[in-house]
Amino acid sequence: MSVTLITGAASGLGWAMAQHWYQAGHNLVLADIDADALLRRQKELGDDTRVHIVTVDVTHTPDLERLVRETEAAYGRLDLLVNNAGITHRSLAASTKPDVFRKVMAVDWQGPVELTQLALPLLERSKGQIICIGSMAGWMPVPGRAGYCAAKSALTQFFEVLRLELEPRGIHLLMVYPSFLDTPIEQSALGADGNRATHARSTVGSMASADDIAQLIAKALIKRKPWLLPDRISRFGSLLWRIAPLLYLRVVRRKFAGDIAGGAEPEIATSHGNPPHD
Repeated sequence: MSVTLITGAASGLGWAMAQHWYQAGHNLVLADIDADALLRRQKELGDDTRVHIVTVDVTHTPDLERLVRETEAAYGRLDLLVNNAGITHRSLAASTKPDVFRKVMAVDWQGPVELTQLALPLLERSKGQIICIGSMAGWMPVPGRAGYCAAKSALTQFFEVLRLELEPRGIHLLMVYPSFLDTPIEQSALGADGNRATHARSTVGSMASADDIAQLIAKALIKRKPWLLPDRISRFGSLLWRIAPLLYLRVVRRKFAGDIAGGAEPEIATSHGNPPHD
């Protein structure tokens, strides 16, 4: 029976993926910083023998080491590692405290890197797979998200290099690049001072549901695809940024006018949800 480890598993896309793979028969290791939410999720799934929960701060190396140890102790193997935990911010780069950038980078880049390194012996033994949840913001500039864009860009570059290095060892890597997801991550977006951002955010297009994205991820994994751009906004935006960057910037200036001005009066889409992934 496959063993799947998911970070950020107590809500949003992580929880949607957990439900999918539980229904598919996997044993699950669910990791999250919210211990109470993890307990609720374990009870919802209803089978303690197939669901092991671990409270983890992905920025804390001893927590990650304990997570891998508990995974091996509980199930003796690891077949799929899902680097999903993430955080975002909504604030102008020039006025954002350095600690905010450090936290975003630690959660969105350093955590996945360290956890993957620690999990590689188990994954190599099973010829397993890795999923990293990136973002279109890792490819294209998004006003008010300088730290998030930087972290997701670093995530992409690191894991694309790692992909090449892991191929001879039989480990498959899927990079996922959503745009705007309808998940709770935006509720805890950081502001310039490190507290929660108070202004609403700008979006482009409609929101994708976490359940829909989880289904697409599962299908891509079965086909052993290297990349998944699950919506038209991701595909069109990445293409536009490469072939017509001035046009892309004109669109961004219009759609994110409020963010560029400091979040005074952002232009809001008709539905609400998450910023470029998490």
